[in-house]
Amino acid sequence: MTGGLSVPDRHAASVNRSSTLSYFILIAVIIAAGLSQGLLLPVLSILLEQQGVSSSLNGLNAAALYVGSFAMTLAAERILGAIGFKKLVAAGISLVLVSLILFPLLPGVKAWFLLRLLVGVGDSAINYAAQLWVLLMTPAAHRGRNLSLYGMSYGLGFSLGPLGISLLRFGLASPFAAIALLFSLVLILVALKLPDSHPDKAEHGEGQARRFARSYSLAWYALIPALLYGYMEASLNSNFPVYGLRIGFTTNQIAALLPFAGIGGLLLQLPLGMWSDRYGRKKILIFSGAGGGLAFALLPLAAAGGLVGSFFSLGLSYAADILPGNLLPAANVVSSFHYSLGSIIGPGIGGLLLQFGWGGGVFALLGALYILFGLAGLLFSPRQPI
Repeated sequence: MTGGLSVPDRHAASVNRSSTLSYFILIAVIIAAGLSQGLLLPVLSILLEQQGVSSSLNGLNAAALYVGSFAMTLAAERILGAIGFKKLVAAGISLVLVSLILFPLLPGVKAWFLLRLLVGVGDSAINYAAQLWVLLMTPAAHRGRNLSLYGMSYGLGFSLGPLGISLLRFGLASPFAAIALLFSLVLILVALKLPDSHPDKAEHGEGQARRFARSYSLAWYALIPALLYGYMEASLNSNFPVYGLRIGFTTNQIAALLPFAGIGGLLLQLPLGMWSDRYGRKKILIFSGAGGGLAFALLPLAAAGGLVGSFFSLGLSYAADILPGNLLPAANVVSSFHYSLGSIIGPGIGGLLLQFGWGGGVFALLGALYILFGLAGLLFSPRQPI
């Protein structure tokens, strides 16, 4: 008998190393995506506020990013099936990179609306392909942990993004140039190191609409967290800078305060994911929703962000527990659709509340929505797919 690993063992070890490398490259990609969104929302909101744009129009302009994201979700599954994971991630990165370069070159409400649409399309492509890839390569026993680490990475980027506000003192182009450089490095990494793989084919004869409907019927409770997370994220990062300026905060103070919601989510993301692996996804979602809702009403930002900062990844993990494997791509589209829808609605509603002088309503409404979600969990029971 010869020493060392057998051929099958060496092949398995090689596959594991490749999966691990792919996972960490996707982590780097999603950190960059989080940075871009975390930077663009407050920076552009502040610049438009300083130009005298109304808060309602400011909120609608911010929603353009998520309109683009929403549009991309309608075609994401088919595009992914046609070109594969690597090409879709690379295309999304390239689109965001070009848009970042153009922001300081094409100032103004109309131009930024169009560029935000393009960023939304690119970010949606990145997130859809990356999160589904991670979901499919992760064993069920570690799904909560690995998806939470993935969510933490996005949250890390999103939380650090607002710090780029301080770069404005070096000129309008400075924050955009910094993120564009990072995207360039990530694009090179993806092009050189990620394998070119494709998702499994959907069952023959079952249309996309049918698979969406089945996903909803089997896992509606697991798909709602993406809607609430998108609403919270976009609302806070678009409306809070305007609210802060109107109550006397400086841009540097806003840059320091805004990351607290994300930092709270980072601290609890991994523990909540691991607890969901151990105690069940539904119990942790109910607890986080009810607790986060109360925290938004009583202690905004850090405490609330900690409890609901992992909502997207927990919901997607729960959907993967409930649904058969062939429905996971469709469920991922639905989650992305919900996230985009919530992100479109959030800045608009928050902008109207600010317009009518009720800045605290942004937090009160968030609290009510999360509490309702927690209560809805008592009505949900997973059932076997048909």
